[in-house]
Amino acid sequence: MRLRIFTEPQQGATYDDQLAVALAAERLGFDAFFRSDHYLVMGDHDGLPGPTDAWITLAGLARETSTIRLGTLMTAATFRLPGPLAIAVAQVDQMSRGRVELGIGTGWFEAEHAAYGIPFPPLGERFDRLRDQLEIITGMWATPAGDTYSHDGEYYRVVDSPALPKPDQTPVPILIGGGGPTRTPALAARFAGEFNVPFASLEDSRAAFDRVHVACEAMGRAPSSIILSAAQVVCCGSTAGDLERRAAVMGRELAELRVNGLAGTPAEVAEKILDFKDQGASRVYLQILDQSDLDHLELIAAEVMPHLG
Repeated sequence: MRLRIFTEPQQGATYDDQLAVALAAERLGFDAFFRSDHYLVMGDHDGLPGPTDAWITLAGLARETSTIRLGTLMTAATFRLPGPLAIAVAQVDQMSRGRVELGIGTGWFEAEHAAYGIPFPPLGERFDRLRDQLEIITGMWATPAGDTYSHDGEYYRVVDSPALPKPDQTPVPILIGGGGPTRTPALAARFAGEFNVPFASLEDSRAAFDRVHVACEAMGRAPSSIILSAAQVVCCGSTAGDLERRAAVMGRELAELRVNGLAGTPAEVAEKILDFKDQGASRVYLQILDQSDLDHLELIAAEVMPHLG
């Protein structure tokens, strides 16, 4: 079971804040540093000093880290055109020497689209656009250097693209996630190396994993070829006081976190993570809501990670 750190910088974090978390995660042996792709604060936060762009951030981290993997949960397909996104991800992959992963979804937060002038089509259209984007991005990366790539999709048309630059990895891992019953599993089975279920119960996670396996079988893909993962908010403390303090800083009730996240002592958190392993997950993304609390990462690395095998 691999542990990955997942942050929400739109809640109020500078690039330097994110760098500190990424460097700590790398030093402590976490598998990856991932961040959300959002432009607007959520909930009762001021969001200061304001949002940072996910792929600009990852480009910086690509040059300031050396071993940890880097990615998004999830890049919103509504934010970027497919060709420029393929270029950006390929370039960051080159800058990191092959450590980038692209998590991508339809986009869902209507208020941030309105706040920054981004069109927000209905859900069905967003899924269609995401399918087109995935076709183009993967098609461009797979096109041999010297050849050209064209695509006549429902929403995007590409004509004789040189399909450059190429990423270091062949292919860049793609993550698709969510709890949708039909279209999400089908897209994951077709395009993804990893399927992620965010903030769901064990039972709902197992059901989503099963739907993806069924979708893989329907298209002739081995279900075992797709990595399964979960994302959960984490609140770990050695004492009751530490747990209460961390939950308060996060703006969450500890009792609620015990039900809806990974909250408890290191032994309790390790047990809950292993429960997700029993459901088929081989990776868990730990959502860190207080990016200034690097001691939290130290505790998890020292007292949770060794129990996971």
